[in-house]
Amino acid sequence: MPVLELLTSSGFGSLLGMRHALEPDHLAAVSTLVTRERSSVKAALLGMCWGLGHTAGLIVVGAVLVFLRAELPERVANLFELAVAIMLIVLGSRAVLQAVWQGQASHPHQHAFAVHRHSGLPAHVHIGAWTLARRPLLIGAVHGLAGSGALTALVLTTLPSTAARLSYMALFGLGSTIGMAALSGLLGWPLARIGAHHAVTRGLTFAVGTLSATLGFFWGYPLVGKIF
Repeated sequence: MPVLELLTSSGFGSLLGMRHALEPDHLAAVSTLVTRERSSVKAALLGMCWGLGHTAGLIVVGAVLVFLRAELPERVANLFELAVAIMLIVLGSRAVLQAVWQGQASHPHQHAFAVHRHSGLPAHVHIGAWTLARRPLLIGAVHGLAGSGALTALVLTTLPSTAARLSYMALFGLGSTIGMAALSGLLGWPLARIGAHHAVTRGLTFAVGTLSATLGFFWGYPLVGKIF
């Protein structure tokens, strides 16, 4: 494959990956995570972690299919899609519950030598390196599994060599990582400024959660009939 053609297709793949990050299910999933961040930098890191998980899911399944020169069975593809739909419902329901619990009284508790207070959320997260990355990584990986079949079918029919196909998939994942990190950072910027307005934050969390759960339901319901 000529070098120029490889570079052109790879560049196109990264641009498609950036656009791919803007798909509704991706936005809904990441928004449920970002709405509680009060820093655009942390929000961008969440988006980047989502993108890395998404890329890992794509490449693991996609590489197997590329080496086997096979396409993902329709039933398996539908199962992956259903997993995304269920995940959106879970994330949305969790966000709605958080919005409800945010109105409860704060409670003190202790971590090591520090004692502090939180609003009445029965479960909350103290951000550390792994804690920050774990949830968006897993969410991104599920999305990557769901998209691996279509992307593999594309590269098998358009690119002639295994190296070119894997490069395209990796750059597609890189583009989606950059796109989601940038978008999450942009979402985090206004959220950092309205963080002091608890009623606004609570309403936004509720709205995003409702949207995510609704999207998951309407996306997943037709898949149940196809699978079962």
